Amino acid sequence: MLPQMKILKKAALDLLFPQICLACGSEGELICGNCQKSLPRIYPPICPRCGKPQASGILCPPCISKKSYIDAIRSPFKFEGVIREAIHQYKYQNLRSLTGLFGKLLKDYWMQNPLPVELVIPVPLHPRRFKERGYNQAAILAAEFGNIFHFKVLPSGLTRIKYVISQTQTKSVEERRENLKQAFVCRESALTGKEVLLIDDVSTSGATLNACAEALKTAGARTVWGLVLAQEL
Repeated sequence: MLPQMKILKKAALDLLFPQICLACGSEGELICGNCQKSLPRIYPPICPRCGKPQASGILCPPCISKKSYIDAIRSPFKFEGVIREAIHQYKYQNLRSLTGLFGKLLKDYWMQNPLPVELVIPVPLHPRRFKERGYNQAAILAAEFGNIFHFKVLPSGLTRIKYVISQTQTKSVEERRENLKQAFVCRESALTGKEVLLIDDVSTSGATLNACAEALKTAGARTVWGLVLAQEL
């Protein structure tokens, strides 16, 4: 579609179905400018690996004590308040019109916190979960992010071969890690020596990103970084 047609189509849709801020109810954006300023951001100092607040700015005790395949996880927001509601709407209620806003929020964060990247890969859904939901929100977000920065995106770079219960239903980090053992496989032949960025919407314990990173490094990736919209602290 031509750029002019896209603009006209968006204007028509906004007129017929005005966007309402999920936080304050004002018209114009799904999260208005004022509410974006009050989103629960993660500020340094942080653990250099998991990206969670850490007063010393060095590896936190959990990261010291566990084996890690992911080189680092970064996120602009805490998984709470309106960003939590927005991600739930995006993930479970098909509110894919949030993609542009989420892409902008990641862009603003990335400009201040870049990582070395050659390829972008979304965290995949199991085919059964994809059939239930109809889309993979991480793949949509990765495509938007790749388009913004002109990174090459491999939407099928990872495959989820093990169906597991939602990570939110597990009781501990160890249970989450056990839940994800051998859950992912990478069949890409061109990852040797590459610096890979994993994209997802949210990270709870980091177990999913770590399991993905293990599969990618087994396939030859040199480094694997994780970027998510929000982290559960």
